[in-house]
Amino acid sequence: MSNYFPKSAIDPHGLIIGHGDFKYKVDTQWGKLDPTKNPVENCHDLAIDSQGRIFMLTDNTQNNFIVYNPDGTLNEAWGSEFPGAHSIEIVNENGEEFIYVVDHGWVLNRHWDGVNTDDWDSPTNKVIAQQGFVAKLTIDGRLVFTIGHPVTIGIYEPDMPFRPSDIAVAPNGDIYITDGYGSDYVIQYDCHGRYIRHWGGQKNEDTNYNLVNTHGIGIDLRNPDDPHLIVSSRWQQCLKLFNLDGSYRKTIETPGAYIHGPVFSGDNFFAPVCWSHINDENAQDSGFISVFDKNNKVIANLGGTEPVYIDGKLQTMSTTWDVFKHCHGMCIDNAGNLYIGQWRGNQSYPFKLTKVNNQHL
Repeated sequence: MSNYFPKSAIDPHGLIIGHGDFKYKVDTQWGKLDPTKNPVENCHDLAIDSQGRIFMLTDNTQNNFIVYNPDGTLNEAWGSEFPGAHSIEIVNENGEEFIYVVDHGWVLNRHWDGVNTDDWDSPTNKVIAQQGFVAKLTIDGRLVFTIGHPVTIGIYEPDMPFRPSDIAVAPNGDIYITDGYGSDYVIQYDCHGRYIRHWGGQKNEDTNYNLVNTHGIGIDLRNPDDPHLIVSSRWQQCLKLFNLDGSYRKTIETPGAYIHGPVFSGDNFFAPVCWSHINDENAQDSGFISVFDKNNKVIANLGGTEPVYIDGKLQTMSTTWDVFKHCHGMCIDNAGNLYIGQWRGNQSYPFKLTKVNNQHL
């Protein structure tokens, strides 16, 4: 694809995407900055603080954090400590906000040959693997503590990789980390980073507990009397539900979608999809965003094929390239507008999707 944006995406009248009550106007220019001053490699994740500032996390160490004002102008940019910056959560703890950052351990290779991007075992690939970590920061970026390789607490063997991909923090402060690029466990810690339990991996007698590329995690508080976890098993094209103690509940199948973790908004949750499964492979430039209702049914695919259920079973959600390349991280403001970050998006800045009133279409 030689031209990143389809013509409709840069039409002055704006492209409208979505289905049913979930239609959005796409603004590809909302987060655009000067790349010589504030560059991005991958726009991996986004979060909003109590002031309405949008924090965008990138693995470009010239500025790991690019902080936007709500109108898309630059508030500030900072941070060089996270070469594998991948996921961000902003959490209010007793009236004070903290940032949790997940570094997945994949770093830009100073010996890159300028060609290889997917030869993961090559010493000249664009990115190479080291071990990852999780950091808790104050809202202005001062380090509080880090969580490192689980071998240090005796739950991993030395040869087991730890390359975490996402984090969720429960109302009681417990921390849940997905090791989605490492050994595929969910690891639970208390609010001080002390180990509680872990589960998952790929080789369980009860295969419901298997997780393969467990990329994302979220805590479902839509029913306050029934809090639980929604965890992506991206390579299995599904989401798995667990109780907060790690016991399995059920699986939400998302056939055709390599899906990430949930982002909640009211009765719904949204989940970015990095790739569609087309022609028996994860197809390039085929990402979209799925919208789920209160019953965990897909009711819209933003930038993708409209969902179809037959006899209560979701049909394959394959799509062709439309608006996005690879949807990766997102956040939602109080007005219901979406801010979308992409992996391998030609170093693009976040897109804004503004909710559209169907009566005005």
